[in-house]
Amino acid sequence: MSYLMSAVLGFVQGVAEFLPISSSGHLTLLQYFFGMSEPDQLFNILLHFATLLAVCIYYFQDVVEMIEEFFRGIAAIFSRRPAQGNPPEARRLVLLVIVGTLPLFVVMLVKDQVEALGSSPVFVSCALLVTGCVLFLSDRMAGGRKTARNATLKDVLLVGVAQGCATIPGLSRSGCTISAGMAVGFDRKFAVRYSFLMSLPAVLGATILEVKDVLGAEGGLPEGALPKYLLGMVIAGVVGYFSIQLVNLLASKGKFGAFAYYCWAAGLICLVLTLMGWTLVPAAV
Repeated sequence: MSYLMSAVLGFVQGVAEFLPISSSGHLTLLQYFFGMSEPDQLFNILLHFATLLAVCIYYFQDVVEMIEEFFRGIAAIFSRRPAQGNPPEARRLVLLVIVGTLPLFVVMLVKDQVEALGSSPVFVSCALLVTGCVLFLSDRMAGGRKTARNATLKDVLLVGVAQGCATIPGLSRSGCTISAGMAVGFDRKFAVRYSFLMSLPAVLGATILEVKDVLGAEGGLPEGALPKYLLGMVIAGVVGYFSIQLVNLLASKGKFGAFAYYCWAAGLICLVLTLMGWTLVPAAV
């Protein structure tokens, strides 16, 4: 993999991780069309970690408050003093994120089978077409009023199921979870905020498990790969930060439908080119 390819993939990850167009799908298809016989799984994981850091920075205040309230909530459980009034919003948000993450434990049972789907450009192209349908429908949903104060555990569990389904390469995690949030009546801004905050434990956990597996299987980093990995990660993080701002703006105005047409076009073009056996270069970049 060249430095140019590293930069391109980092940019694509930063854009596609937050815009509802599936970062995993785009990384898979780009690596295929640029002649990489097998996707660089470790690099893809590190790019996802870089965009996780972008979420932490963008929602820094939320993250700090949630960490503080997590420990305060644990202390309150073991305290003999009865709770007074409603819990702080950040503490309730912690509970909502935990519940929304639970469906991923079911996905872990079929983790290898799900990851194997990412090696098929035909499947990923078809999944992009499905993502387009999800986004097209999301724009036609009326904005709700639920926030962290009044969202129910059932609501966030359904959003968590959507996140579990979006582990399938080609399905957009942000598109599926934000659409699911609006479907259960979330306020549009809260749907985006909850989607990204809910991604933190999911991506962090996946990063730890995948890095351990990949390094164990390959015996360490490929020779000379570290500078290229770092370049891609920096670009992914910086671009991802500004992409979050854009998603918040588009979601508040109900403008996700435009991405539906993009996903349909990208999925159809990639499907046709894949079936034709077309690539940009004959060998690995």
